[in-house]
Amino acid sequence: MPRAPLVAAAAALIFLCGCGPTAQSGDRTAAAPATPVAGATPAPIVGASPTRPPGARVVSSGCGSAPIYNGAIPSWASENAPANLNYVIATPDLAMGYLFSYPLHSGADGNKILWYVRAPRGGQTLEADGHPLGAAGPTSRFSQPDNSGPGEIYPSGVWVPTPGCWRFHLAWNGYAADVDLLFD
Repeated sequence: MPRAPLVAAAAALIFLCGCGPTAQSGDRTAAAPATPVAGATPAPIVGASPTRPPGARVVSSGCGSAPIYNGAIPSWASENAPANLNYVIATPDLAMGYLFSYPLHSGADGNKILWYVRAPRGGQTLEADGHPLGAAGPTSRFSQPDNSGPGEIYPSGVWVPTPGCWRFHLAWNGYAADVDLLFD
C-alpha cells in the first residue's frame, strides 16, 4: 500500500480519537476552554473562594467577605489593568472590582468601579443588584453593556442610598458572583 494513504489514515485516526502529542496516557492537564459561540452555552469556568493574590496587601478588611487589596492582582485580570488601585474580589473569584473611588460614598454619584470578569462577556450586559448585607432593602441596581475594552471589563458607577455593607450580585453571560462593598 502506498505510504501517503497510510499517513493520512493515521493522522485522521489520531484526530478523531482526540489523541495527540500533548494528550498522552496519564496526562492530567486540561485543555483550554473554548470561546463560546454566539447563542451557545458559555464554556464553563469554575471559580473558587477568593484568596489574597500573592504579593497583594490587605488595605482594609472591607466588609462581609470582601477585603480590599492593593498591589499584585490575579493573573486573569492583568490585561490593561489600572496600576496602584485598590480592588475587591468577588465570590466565587469570577469577577473583581478596581475601586477608582475609595472610600465609596453612599448617597453620592461618582463611585467609579471597573469590573473585570474572569469569564467571557460574550456580548452580554453586566447586571448588578445590591442590598444591605443581611437585609432585603433598600436596593440598588445598575447594568453596563459589553462595550469596553481591551480585556473583559465593565466600567460602572455605583450608587447606594444608605451607608453600610452592601452585597451586589453580578451576572453576565450565564456567569454570576457576589461582592460585598462598604459605603460610608
